[in-house]
Amino acid sequence: MMPGPGPMTLLAAVLLPLAGAAALLLLRRWPNLREAATLVSGLLLAALVIPLWSTDPAQPLRFTLWQWMPGLSLALEMEPLGLLFATVAACLWPITSLYAIGYMRTAGEGHHTRFYTCFAIAIAATMLIAFAANGLTLFIGYEVLTLATWPLVAHKGTAEARRGARIYLITLLTTSIGLFLPALVWTYALTGTTDFRDGGILAGTAPPFVLGILYALFLFGIGKAALMPFHRWLPSAMVAPTPVSALLHAVAVVKAGVFTVLKVTIYFFGMDTMRVSGAGEAMAWVAAFTIVVAALIAVREDNLKARLAYSTISQLSYIVLGAALATSDALLEGALHIVTHAAGKITLFFCAGAIYLAAHKTRVSELDGLGPQMPFTFAAFTLAAMSVIGLPPLAGSWDKLLLMEGAVEAGTPMMMGVLLVSSLLGVAYLMPIPIRAFFLPQHGAPAEADDPSGEARVGRRAKIREAPLACLIPLCLTALACFFLFFFEDQLLSPLADRLGFGWEGK
Repeated sequence: MMPGPGPMTLLAAVLLPLAGAAALLLLRRWPNLREAATLVSGLLLAALVIPLWSTDPAQPLRFTLWQWMPGLSLALEMEPLGLLFATVAACLWPITSLYAIGYMRTAGEGHHTRFYTCFAIAIAATMLIAFAANGLTLFIGYEVLTLATWPLVAHKGTAEARRGARIYLITLLTTSIGLFLPALVWTYALTGTTDFRDGGILAGTAPPFVLGILYALFLFGIGKAALMPFHRWLPSAMVAPTPVSALLHAVAVVKAGVFTVLKVTIYFFGMDTMRVSGAGEAMAWVAAFTIVVAALIAVREDNLKARLAYSTISQLSYIVLGAALATSDALLEGALHIVTHAAGKITLFFCAGAIYLAAHKTRVSELDGLGPQMPFTFAAFTLAAMSVIGLPPLAGSWDKLLLMEGAVEAGTPMMMGVLLVSSLLGVAYLMPIPIRAFFLPQHGAPAEADDPSGEARVGRRAKIREAPLACLIPLCLTALACFFLFFFEDQLLSPLADRLGFGWEGK
């Protein structure tokens, strides 16, 4: 009988992507082998992480790499929230790698070795964040992730790409070093530790207004969560190739931000402390403001990737709002939204890249009539858009329901209004895209009234021009995930609910 996963599995999950990065550098002269190495590395990581779900939750895995002083160490620990995040990143890495191979080759992008190597290092940093046993370990992974993805944002090497990369790097380093790190130091000064513990470590350590200030430092300092006004790095980073956009929005970067928000809320502050102190009340309104304003900007954006970027800013704040409300349903919504938003948003960006490759279109106003030519791409876009909006029976509908119930539980009916408005705005900025593609004629093509024979329409539909299979297969897989995840809500949330003592019975 094979032994089950042990503590060394956590270390292996961090080191395996680094080994993959080393292999990529060694194989840089052989493109096919290099790309095979990134696919194999991704599949091996998924095979390593998924079996961790079979471990006994009563005996959490822990591995200490280095003990500096009491309360400060470099250590790894597996808990349900971290395992959920690690699983999302591990499963999406090989899918994104396959997409990247098709995209980078078809688009004629250069510097493939640097691209795949930085991608692998970013995944290693993501694993370090996911399995961090304390704030110090998480902070190190957080900073490595910023530095590893910066060259990816600047990948094209144009003046616009360099400018976007500067905004990306400066914003994320300024917020993390100027706000996040002082908040960690302050936490250590109050508690003598940065360990993540059930129930939190800050109870009874400071007056409520001090805890409110500390919580604001954390949430603004976690710049990857893209709360306004620290959000500009995200649309600025859209100059990067589409596989990088997928990495930023679904696999690693923004998910690392909102994951960190949840970890800080649950394991530093704790639900009881959050409710008694009211530490999250002000930040809940900041999150609500970000949800609505970013969605309004998205409605007006004509550039497809920019529209999706502002959609991400709005959607991320659902998780921040759930954390700030600090009710059981709202916190579980945050955890579930990491998964469902990852599946939906990576599909939308995959589709945006496929549209660029096949039709060379980047603006929403240019998409009229493309649906019959790219039926798989726009069908996948429609499915993912409906999930992001929160329409059943798609995965995103569960987290919207949980967050509304969390708002009721927290006694904040105004937040329900915010969520309803944001859902309507989601319809306004996402659904016109497939509607234009499937139901409007192409620019310059005869309208249906001017073409009674229908020959022009039939001719357009006969010319299917999809992106390469290496791009098409991943976007179809992630679109299907938006549907099938709807049926696995209990399996995803039960381990976390049990750990936190929520008494989860499913929906």
